[in-house]
Amino acid sequence: MAQREQTYVTVEEWRALEQTNRDGKHEYIDGQIYAMTGGTLSHGRLGSNTVRAIEDALVAAEKSCYIYNSDVAVRVSPTRYTYPDTSISCDEQDRPTPDKVEVKSPRVIVEVLSDTTEAYDRGRKFAFYRACPTMQEYVLVDAKYQAVEVHRRTAKGWTASQFYESNDEIELVSLGVHFSMAALYKNTGVPETADEPDRKI
Repeated sequence: MAQREQTYVTVEEWRALEQTNRDGKHEYIDGQIYAMTGGTLSHGRLGSNTVRAIEDALVAAEKSCYIYNSDVAVRVSPTRYTYPDTSISCDEQDRPTPDKVEVKSPRVIVEVLSDTTEAYDRGRKFAFYRACPTMQEYVLVDAKYQAVEVHRRTAKGWTASQFYESNDEIELVSLGVHFSMAALYKNTGVPETADEPDRKI
């Protein structure tokens, strides 16, 4: 999230903007719209790898859930709509059809961290996601080195988190699936550790 346009707009006005604007996407937060910025090649590859890895895991587990990339908006609340890198819903109302443009009942959201968005993804945005009643897990994928955090809702609230490093298997409890870090970071050029020099792509 790089730029805020200060004019107050309604949800309907934001939806109309998103359907007609060809210059990029905008998140909608409490009447304000925020222009989304592009990412690095590694960031883009991590996003596509995440969709593929989770979709393959869902198919293997015979789970009827729906996974979407960053082109699809997610309704976090009646006044908040975001564009996560990956979103998963297991609600039939989020089954894809030509006329649907928003995920209404996200269960899992994945954000790939970047220098410009990390503080927001960990802070204010995480607060928005925690407040969404259907959300069960929030996944943060590091783009500097191979590290993943999974934050989970429990009976006591959002109190559990798990950290994964290279060669680990990532588990998404709310979906009943797991997939490898290797699949997530395949061909991204992201080093395994913080001390390893960046690979050139």
